[in-house]
Amino acid sequence: MRALVLTGPGRAEIQEVELPSAGPGEVVVDVERVGVCGTDVELFTGNMSYLHTGRSWYPLRPGHEWCGRVTAVGSHVAPAWLGRRVTGDTMLGCGRCERCHTGRHHLCPDLAEIGVSLGRPGALAEQIAVPAAALHDLPDSVDPTLGALAEPGGNALRAVLGTTLNPGERLLILGTGTIGLLVALFARAQGIETHLLGRDQDAVSQARQLGFTDVWTRPTLPPLPWHSIVDASNAAELPTLALDLVEPGRRIVYIGLAGAPSTIDTRDLVLRDITAVGILGGSAGLAGAIAAYADGSVDARPLVSATVTLAETADVLAGHRPAGLGPGPKVHIDPRR
Repeated sequence: MRALVLTGPGRAEIQEVELPSAGPGEVVVDVERVGVCGTDVELFTGNMSYLHTGRSWYPLRPGHEWCGRVTAVGSHVAPAWLGRRVTGDTMLGCGRCERCHTGRHHLCPDLAEIGVSLGRPGALAEQIAVPAAALHDLPDSVDPTLGALAEPGGNALRAVLGTTLNPGERLLILGTGTIGLLVALFARAQGIETHLLGRDQDAVSQARQLGFTDVWTRPTLPPLPWHSIVDASNAAELPTLALDLVEPGRRIVYIGLAGAPSTIDTRDLVLRDITAVGILGGSAGLAGAIAAYADGSVDARPLVSATVTLAETADVLAGHRPAGLGPGPKVHIDPRR
């Protein structure tokens, strides 16, 4: 089958690789759609920290935001999975340690991440093998675009839940990329007053084209009491800004990662009684994200600006935007094309 293989920093090619087989406890999925995210870009460029710590290495097959249809099952897997449309958890814990047994498998010391770490092949291919325990059913109302947005949606939903805001309270989201906009969609669906802070007028314009009205740049940000802040940016200075802006006694949720270390003054954190929450991975939010997509309370499809072929993926990873894009920040791949 065809698969995208990263062979080194800045190098990617379509290769013919062996078809996956369903081992014990696994299924094989025909991949319908795959999302490209910042982690994939960092793996392509060589900037991903895992490449320097030994958790990831070349050659590498990326793709961790995906959906498809089960076409084969291994031993110890219910035959009822055959033919079902699914997506899956990126985070694969060992299943034996204390963290896995207490619902924290995404923090397992032996964690493997599909398409990211420990050599686990990703979904930028015609097929992928996945543990059945990681699967989530996709209802008919969740099309391939939404199915491949389940993983980032799970991250965003966890961030919204981490704010502990009630309907009518005010949220400021720092960053207007895919995660920032998904946080805004899930927050709005819960009746939270949702504001976004963009880097510049282009970022503000893009968010407004996607239906958000309370979108600001730093000079235009109104002096409102922010009941919670989600930092979904990759800017090293914004974690400190979040701490400066949030109301005393409230929460900041950090889900963005900067390329350089960020610092905050913990004296401000303590003396203003602020709770800081970190979000890693969408595992615990996948079911909720799929449910919101299925019932129509969240429609994330406008975030996808284009769906391109497997052969065009390397150009997307290199930062070349396909012609005729819509306003959304996300590009999807159809590996069957």
